[in-house]
Amino acid sequence: MMTDRGGWEMSDELKGLQRVARDFVQKEIRPVEETLPFDAFKLPPDVLAAASKKARQAGIWCIASPAQYGGSEMSLLEQVIVAEEASQCRMGAYVPAGGAFGWDPPNVVYRGTEEQIQKYAVPTIASGGKTFVAISEPSGGSDPARSIQTTAVRDGDHYVLNGTKVWISAANYSDWGVVFARTSAGRNGVSCFIVEKDTPGLSMKLIPVIRSWYPCELSFEDCRVPVENLIGDEGRGFALAQQWLVHGRVPYAAATLGIASAALELAIDYAKNREVFGSKLADKQAIQWMVADSEIEIRASRGLVYNAAWKADMGQDFKLEASIAKVSATETAGRVVDRCIQVLGGMGVAKELPLERWYREMRIKRIGEGPSEVHRMVVARQLLSGKGSSR
Repeated sequence: MMTDRGGWEMSDELKGLQRVARDFVQKEIRPVEETLPFDAFKLPPDVLAAASKKARQAGIWCIASPAQYGGSEMSLLEQVIVAEEASQCRMGAYVPAGGAFGWDPPNVVYRGTEEQIQKYAVPTIASGGKTFVAISEPSGGSDPARSIQTTAVRDGDHYVLNGTKVWISAANYSDWGVVFARTSAGRNGVSCFIVEKDTPGLSMKLIPVIRSWYPCELSFEDCRVPVENLIGDEGRGFALAQQWLVHGRVPYAAATLGIASAALELAIDYAKNREVFGSKLADKQAIQWMVADSEIEIRASRGLVYNAAWKADMGQDFKLEASIAKVSATETAGRVVDRCIQVLGGMGVAKELPLERWYREMRIKRIGEGPSEVHRMVVARQLLSGKGSSR
């Protein structure tokens, strides 16, 4: 909202939501993390169950899911605010609050039938279970309309899936997910299917990467999926994917800024207490400039993220703003965490502190949800075609 001084300020309701999410992470998650292995990416089952119950009571459970199905049904701006707070813990870069806020089922499932929603989404929200989304393939994932080669051929009352998906997060912990496969040639030849984890013909293996938990490679070999598991119309999968991806980029960007903010707070505390060459580290101009540059960049990126979310909530086209926010936030977070490691020196890369983990995971953030180069291409195309402008 606009203030009488012409600046932008969150409403009291949004500030209240921010406090709820912040207090939850500080009181329920961070103390538990201190007792876990450095690279832990989920809470112990008993702790998770207790924390999840409190998150439901606080109204911050499955924040993007419709209220009628058990979620909190937040606006995109509200999701952004919660995502930034939920990520400010050691596990937060990829598993906000250790999963205590729940895992929203893929948004595309709500474009399906009521029977699909009741069978898959509702039990998942109730249980806090995980799901997966399988789009990317070895041939490339930045242009799914053209790169998808996994096929789905109709055979009576089933579709038969064959192909390979890669970089699929949480598939090995999920009961089901959505898979995008080609049912015909061309841009409008991609369809979306619900696939259960134990479906015959589906196999998985982990892909070791630099982060603390690994994505999966999914192989489909004559994997038979019931026709009733097709979401929407055949050939409309790419349109469903676009809607999900564009929305998802904004909270994704916000979460990286949460990490950047937590890293900067840690670095500032260290600099104010560490003595070198007869004075506090915080008295050194080189450190002061690192701190100043980091805060400036975080605030600038946060404004871009909030603007994208606001446009989405106003029902406006925000594809351009989502790409700008994603690039700015993820690249800012990478620079900020890098600076903070430099401030702490050797302690910055010690596993005792979360900076080295955040550094590894922030590197992935520049690739996930579309690499920076692809989003720059989106921005350039919009501007060069006359569809986008800073005015």
